[in-house]
Parts: sequence; C-alpha cells; structure tokens
Amino acid sequence: MKTKRLVRAALIAAIYVALCFATQSLAYGGIQFRFSEALTILPVFTPDAVWALTLGCLLANTISMSPWDMLLGTLATLIAALLTRRLRHVRTKSGLPWAACLPPIFVNMLIVGPEITYIFMPETASAPMLLFNMATVGIGQAVCAGAMGLTLARAVNRTPVLKRWFED
Repeated sequence: MKTKRLVRAALIAAIYVALCFATQSLAYGGIQFRFSEALTILPVFTPDAVWALTLGCLLANTISMSPWDMLLGTLATLIAALLTRRLRHVRTKSGLPWAACLPPIFVNMLIVGPEITYIFMPETASAPMLLFNMATVGIGQAVCAGAMGLTLARAVNRTPVLKRWFED
C-alpha cells in the first residue's frame, strides 16, 4: 500500500512538472494558463495529491529562477491543495466536487497576483495593475483548475481503472 501511494504521488508530481515545462509560454508570466492546475482537483480523491502537487509546483517553479516564485507559488499550491482536500465532500447532484475547484482559483489570485505585481513588475506596481494581475491569474485558474479540473474529476469518477487507482 505504501508503494502504491508513493508511486501515485510521484506520478502526479511528474505530470504537473511535465505539463508546466511542455507549455512554458502559457504557464509562466503575467497571464498564466497552467494546464497542470487541472490536477489540483486530485486531493478530492487522495490525500497523497496534496504533497504531490506541492512538490510538482516547487519543481516546476524552478524554471522561473526566482526564489520568491518557488516559495510563494509553492505555498499557494499547498494552501489550495489542503483546502481542496477539506472540501472534497461538497458535490453537485451529479457527484462533481465543484467547491473543491474554488481554493486553487482564489488562493492563487490572492498570492500569485500580488507576487506578479510587486516582485516581477515592481516598476508598474499600482492598485489597477494588482487588480489586473489578480484577475488574469483568476481567469487562468478558472479555466485550468475549474473547468479542466472538473472535467478530470468527471473522468476519474466515470473510469473504473482511474477510480481504483485513487483508492487507498
């Protein structure tokens, strides 16, 4: 059982990193669409995903070469994953964990938006720029963590092999 959990966590982290690296032009910068954020729904299925996503984000953020991004982006992922895990029981009638998509959206807006504004763009930092960056991060997260995450959750729920893979 421990081996399965370790392998599952390693695969989640590796997929997160691979998706970030494969889509670098979209995954980094002021306007971000990190397709790997669809994986942030996985704490609904297993607690192993919390640490896997955190490690995956830390490794993926090494590409930015910024210690601030490695710290703040990883912290945002950890907080969002822990909150997602707590909301795993809030589901729609169809069984989709809709509320679990909200932490990655809002936590990243509140942490990564200001990070982009004040650390990566200090020369243009202002309230309107902060709101713009928070909005663009939120939109990217809504698409990737929200829409794509719910699609992934639906696939896991409907695919017996995937459903068994996430069982402990």
